[in-house]
Amino acid sequence: MIIETTNNISSKIINEKIQMVPYKEGKTYIIGPINLPVQLEGKTVFFKWYCWLDVKDVEGIQSGNQIEELIKNLPNANLAHSQQSSVLVYGDFEHADNALIRMHSICHTGDIFGSKRCDCGFQLKQSMKMISEHGAGALFYLANHEGRGIGLFSKALAYLLQEEGLDTVEANEHLGFADDSRSYDEAIRVLQTLRQLPVTLITNNPNKLKALQDSGANVADRIPLWGDISDYNKHYLKTKMEKAGHFRGGYPIE
Repeated sequence: MIIETTNNISSKIINEKIQMVPYKEGKTYIIGPINLPVQLEGKTVFFKWYCWLDVKDVEGIQSGNQIEELIKNLPNANLAHSQQSSVLVYGDFEHADNALIRMHSICHTGDIFGSKRCDCGFQLKQSMKMISEHGAGALFYLANHEGRGIGLFSKALAYLLQEEGLDTVEANEHLGFADDSRSYDEAIRVLQTLRQLPVTLITNNPNKLKALQDSGANVADRIPLWGDISDYNKHYLKTKMEKAGHFRGGYPIE
């Protein structure tokens, strides 16, 4: 009786905080909001956290019509062996007149270890600061974007090639990958679920801007995110501008 009551309470809690978004090829499940106090430059900033799961290609999960079916099959899915993305939301993201968003590609070395080979860790923290100071926004943390979509192990191989003189684009292509194989489809689907009003995109990357605009997402403007230039990442940043078309902004890189 106690177990049955507990299960009923758990089901009620989960059902209130999870939604299913169907699309042509499958379903995306979004769970949240979850309160997440975040330490940001010495202050505690309160975000709302959502995580999502696209079940189209997840082994062990049958894409049924009921949320209960998803929960029942999770122990067989081995999700710890794959990656799931999430989004940090600040303020009244759904209704605010203007909101900032950042589509941030996971960078294991930069975001976690603080590597200076790139500017990713700086951009992660700076975009969270920009969003909280603006008053409303969302940071999408895209877990299947490591190495511009090639994965962590392949990124390590690319780093070896870069140490021998190849730039980031050449290293990816030498390994048989496209320079940039990231997809924003899932993130765009979640964005459109959480907000219909215009957004301003935080990016130096025109491909991110174009992907959102081409999807029909309501992107009204773009603002740059520059900083953390050093001797360790000058070549990396120069390559992004010259070969990947990133906006130069105020970088004094020759």
